[in-house]
Formats: sequence, C-alpha cells, structure tokens
Amino acid sequence: MTATNVETTRVVRTSWLPLIVVVLTQIQASFAVNALTVSMAGITTDLDTPATSVGTAITAGTFGMAAFILLGAKIGSRFGTRGVFQIAVVIHGLAMLGVALSVSPTMLFIAQASSGAVIALIAPALTVFIATNYHGEQQGKAIGLLAAAIPAAGVLALLLAGWFANTIGWRWSFVLMVGLALINLLLSFRLKRVPAQPGLSIDWAGAILAAIAVILLSFGFSGLATWGVVLATPQAPFEVLGISPAPILIIAGLIVGQAFFMWLRRRAHEGLPRIFDLRVLATGSERAVTACMATMLFVGTAANFLIPLYIQVVQGRSSIETSFAIIPYTLSIFLSSTFVAYLYGRFAPRVLATAGFVVVASALTLLAFTVRGEWSQAFVVAGLILLGLGQGAIVALVFNTLLSAAPKQLAGDVGAWRGLVHNLSGSVGIAVASAFAVGILASSIATSAAEHPEISDELIAQVNLDEVNFITNEALAELLATRASGPELDAAIAVNAEARLHALKISLLSLAAISLLAIVPATRMPRQRAGDLPEKLEPDDDDLIDPVDEQEALG
Repeated sequence: MTATNVETTRVVRTSWLPLIVVVLTQIQASFAVNALTVSMAGITTDLDTPATSVGTAITAGTFGMAAFILLGAKIGSRFGTRGVFQIAVVIHGLAMLGVALSVSPTMLFIAQASSGAVIALIAPALTVFIATNYHGEQQGKAIGLLAAAIPAAGVLALLLAGWFANTIGWRWSFVLMVGLALINLLLSFRLKRVPAQPGLSIDWAGAILAAIAVILLSFGFSGLATWGVVLATPQAPFEVLGISPAPILIIAGLIVGQAFFMWLRRRAHEGLPRIFDLRVLATGSERAVTACMATMLFVGTAANFLIPLYIQVVQGRSSIETSFAIIPYTLSIFLSSTFVAYLYGRFAPRVLATAGFVVVASALTLLAFTVRGEWSQAFVVAGLILLGLGQGAIVALVFNTLLSAAPKQLAGDVGAWRGLVHNLSGSVGIAVASAFAVGILASSIATSAAEHPEISDELIAQVNLDEVNFITNEALAELLATRASGPELDAAIAVNAEARLHALKISLLSLAAISLLAIVPATRMPRQRAGDLPEKLEPDDDDLIDPVDEQEALG
C-alpha cells in the first residue's frame, strides 16, 4: 500500500461525519420527550387533557423502545445496520408528524409509542457506527459525545420547544423533528455500509416474551395514576373484584419477565442463539452496574417530570419560562456526562458512583426543603445544578463501565440492555412519580379541607378525591365556580396550593431516599478495563465469547 493510500485510509477512518450523524440522530430520538415535558401546558389546553396524560404519552414512547430494543439490535446486525437505520429514521419522522397533528390524547399516545418502538432500531445503530468508524482515544470521545447528545437534546428542546409553545404553538417542535429526520436520512448515505450477518440467528420467541413483558409493565405502571394503585377508579377500563387493572398488569408483566429469563437460561444451556446473552450480567459486579443505572434513571426521569409539572401547573408559568428555569439543570447534565471520562483514570467507578449518588440525594433534599413559590431562589438553582451534575456523571459512568466489564464480543447486547434499562426505568420513574404525587396531593387535600371551617361538608362531599390531579388556581376556581364563592372558594384554593407544594416536597424527599439506597450496589461496581469496541457488535452463532472473572472485574 502506498503512503498516499495509507493517508487516505487514515482520513476516512477519523472523519467526524459519522459522529455528526450519530449526534443529530440521538437529538432527533431524544428531543420528543423533553419537548412534551416543556409543552405540557399547551398540550393540556389544546387536547383538553390533564397534565398526567402527557406523562402517559412520554411513558408510551419510552416503553415502546424498551419493548423492542433487544430485537432491534439483532435486526440491524442481521440485515445490515445502515439500511435498517435509514428505514427507522423515516418511520420516526412520520411518528413525529403524527404527534404534531394529534387531535386527542389517544392519537398522541399512539404516535409517541410508535416513535419509541422505532427508536429500538435506531439506538443500537448509533453504537455500531461509532465502533466501525472510531478507535482508541477517538472512540472514547465519540462514546462520551453520544452520551452527551441526550442532555444536549434536552437543552435544545427547552429552548426551541419552549419558544415555539409560547409563540407559534407546541406542534411546530415536532414538525422541526420531521425536518431533522430528513437531514439525518440524507447524511446517512455518506456512511459506509456495515455488512449484514447472515450467520446471526434471531431468537423470535425470546423477543416476543420480552416485548409482552415490557408492554404489560408499560400499561400497568402508566395506569397507576388514573386507574388506581389498588382499587379501580371510574377511569379504569376494567376491574377484577374491584381491583385496579394497573397492579394486575404489573404482576403479569413480572411473571412474563421471569419466563423470559428462564427461556434465556434454557437456550444458553442448549447452546442455542438467544435474543439477549446473560453473560452480560454474569457477575455480581455487572448486575450492580445495572442496579445503579436503573436507580439513577428512575430518579432522574421522575425529577425531570415533577419539576416542569410544578413550574407550569402549580406556578402557572409559560413554556418558555419553564425552559429558562430548568436550563441550569439540563446544562449541568450535559457538562458532567461529557467530562466525567477525565476522572476514570484517577478514581475507581465505585468511588465516582457513590459520590454521584450522594450528590443527587443532597440536591433533591436541598430542593425539597427550599422550594417555595419561585424557582429563582439561589438554593433552588443550586439544587438543580447539583442534581444535574450527579445525574449526568452517573448515567455516563455506568454505561461505560458495563461496556468495558462485559465481554467485548457482546458489546451489542450491552448497548441493547442499556437501552432497555434506560427506557424501562425512566418510564417507571415517571409513572410512579405521577401516581405517588397525585396520591399525596389527594391525601393532603382531604386532611387540610377537614381542618378549614370555611369549607363546608357539602363541598368536600362533592369533590371526588379519586379524580384529584394537579391543576392551576385559575382552573380550580373555574371548576368550583358553581359550587363555592367568597371565603369558601378562597380557602379551597389555598388548600389546593398548599397540598400541591406538600406533594412535591414529599416526592422529592422520597427520590432522595431512593438515591441513597443505590450506594449499596455502587460499592460493587467493577473497575474500568481498557480496549476498543469490536467492529462487529453482535456475534454470529458460532463466535467464541471471552469469559469474565468476578475478582478480575472488581480489581
């Protein structure tokens, strides 16, 4: 090979174009969740639906991805990553168009669920593009920028979606994503083809079991707030002896999930291909990484839902005001996920993770005790920044640690597992936070109303506490206009305002407690191991897999 050819090869291999496609596509995939959160006020008004319905739509998208992420990784490798990626980008763009054209909460739910399902094909491809184009130090930087693209999408959504919602309308945020999908499709033709792997078999039965388990969990957790945590509410689609369908579906999902893992163990024992290789979780240290990942994503997404909910619904702020209020939080996630890699050589992952969870718990506690009526208070802003720093560092750390600890030949399964845990934990976090906050709200209203003599027993009897939700003072005044007036109406509004703040504080303190519990698995995280990702992230059926030693992993 001549010197000119060597130089040409080097330039092609180190081109940043694939990374540009990766980052832009990650922004496309992550933008919707943040845009929905910021546009909550406009959506609830436009579609005449409560704020928790927006949380349900967000949950639908993330659960949709979680349901098919294991299958998505295999399909891309089996039939060719670039071609599958291009088809998925187009479908995702159409789903975003569906969100923009939504005329009902059901249409919003379906469009968002569809976008999540197709992201299951997009997400694994991004890791493949990095592995096939970058090596050594450049690969490490590319992985870090991929992780940073998620909070970057959050910042972009806060600015653009907040501005659009306050000016031309919230729907234009998703029209913008349709345009970005077109750009990503065109740029993707500049990427080199990744050969298909005809020697890779797909475990369709395992994929179906995983999808059924996640879908059952999806409907179960997303229905907690509206269908009832234990007893069925009038909004429940069905009931069993008065029991809400939500816990029934959750239990059914857990049973199917257990069947899924039994199926994987059986296939492994027989030496047959499976949709997910359990050697990714072979050691206790690797399972500890998963526990840390799940906990941080649960806490982070729950907090990311509660904060805009309070600003827009409780304080009655506009979407653009909400955007500026939480930009420090999102920027701190971006910065910490980008620069935490520089600490890997100085501190063990278990030290960084433990410190991260302490920072997150401290931030949530600070928020719980200092939040009042304004987000501009110094302590509140400091709490949001601390929360973002801890969250961003942990999310980037756990993915890189699991990627380095698992056998290199299973890097594709690591990426798929990360996507499954990321979306499942995040969706559960939103659903549980919503149900928990609404439950605390209803309890606080019932207790406080009974302590106010200005509020008559007749008015209390007319309020169905099973249907209590977060609404603004103006909306409550309109709702009670024909039932109360004067001092009674003023007292009812005051009770509701106090209960909303109390529910937020208790929810934040509960998340802080969960963060502290995660310190236990954090101390079991393995050390970082050097080495590049292989260009073939999904092994063929007859490829050998490196063993992993527990003591070596722990160092």
